[in-house]
Amino acid sequence: MKALSPVDQLFLFLEKRQQPMHVAGLQLFSYPEDAGPKYISDLAQQMRECCRPVRPFNQRIEHRFGQPFWVEDKHFDIDHHFRHEALPKPGRIRELLSLVSAEHSNLLDRERPLWEAHLIEGIRGKRFALYTKVHHSMMDGISAMRMGMRALSPDPNERDLPPVWAHERKKRGMPSGAVDAVSGLAKLTAGLSKQVATVPALAREVYKVSQKAKKDPDYVSIFQAPHSLLNERITGSRRFAAQSYSLPRIKRIGAAFGCTVNDIVLAVCGSALRDYLISQNELPDKPLIAMVPVSLRQDDSAEGNQIATILANLGTHIADPQNRLRVIKASVEEAKARYRGMSPEEILNFTALMLAPTFINLMTGLAPGLQAFNVIISNVPGPKEQLYWNGAKLEGMYPVSIALDRIALNITLTSYGDQLEFGLIGCRRTLPSMQRMLDYLENGIHELEVAAGLR
Repeated sequence: MKALSPVDQLFLFLEKRQQPMHVAGLQLFSYPEDAGPKYISDLAQQMRECCRPVRPFNQRIEHRFGQPFWVEDKHFDIDHHFRHEALPKPGRIRELLSLVSAEHSNLLDRERPLWEAHLIEGIRGKRFALYTKVHHSMMDGISAMRMGMRALSPDPNERDLPPVWAHERKKRGMPSGAVDAVSGLAKLTAGLSKQVATVPALAREVYKVSQKAKKDPDYVSIFQAPHSLLNERITGSRRFAAQSYSLPRIKRIGAAFGCTVNDIVLAVCGSALRDYLISQNELPDKPLIAMVPVSLRQDDSAEGNQIATILANLGTHIADPQNRLRVIKASVEEAKARYRGMSPEEILNFTALMLAPTFINLMTGLAPGLQAFNVIISNVPGPKEQLYWNGAKLEGMYPVSIALDRIALNITLTSYGDQLEFGLIGCRRTLPSMQRMLDYLENGIHELEVAAGLR
């Protein structure tokens, strides 16, 4: 039995019918060359036989003393969690994304372990897909990516690989009995001491933020985000769009401007959002602000959430792509410089303090004007080498994240080899024709190439 952390509990508390709080991944595979006519059905049967999941996939939530705990599910039913499905004809990527959109709209059952896996066949070009979703209280994006990578292999000839929920991780020695209790008490005491020690540093940073916001027009202050189409109420219906873009292209642009890949990604997203809002006659006069999660995880653990955030000015009020990139880079560098002088505890507490009004509004809806950011843009590092699963070549891996009430769009991307895999999730009603964002992202890359003299 393990208690949920306050951050993990927050993801449970935020969940509503129109606001599912699970994250997911869509993996696209091509059949191995030696695949027979029963390859997928045999694969499905092998997966279904893995009915004794490892932690955390065997854990469900149970409330004791008014608090949620993770406990082992003694009545685990693989048929509830694993589904074998086929796309309707003609089996295009369009049908695949529609299926993922529908599945991602559905809440997970809290009476069971909070995950599902869908094996999807019938995709054109001798391909199949695996869509896996887990509740955000169960793990964050970094740990989910690492767990998914561990279940794959760089060897195309390796077979009998179990699915992710049955993949055994290396176990570490754990204290037990009285030693465990003393160790837990010591960690709690040390944690409380660290929290108290952050107060002076937080007070100094809050003062600096308030002073700089008065002087620098490009500085991102806590309530700078303007209201936009992205910040209307949402429904429970989702639309998912995904596309791969060339990582070497992004790197060449970054080298030309002396920027990081993340700077270029934010500039491309800023361009796409500007074009999309112009197409809807909804572009605000003030720049959109992105919340960019930053991982603080320093180990390979799979459970819980260890995330801080920065607020980035996307420069959507600027037509010139080079000037827009300059504003984005300056806002990101300022946030990074602030965090370099802070401990991990100070970073987490500063993030919580800065974003508290926004999340209070998410939970209550009482003050929609308290808007710290307009959109979430997250970049999760992925594998650099070609990977396989039971002989099937992994062609692409696309993150599927969370849309929030009044934060109707979430852009998450991951790297895979020489590709950047973009996954966009949004409210189907709030953001009409959201799939056009894929074309606008390509336009954003192209205009930066032109500005850099690469075209």
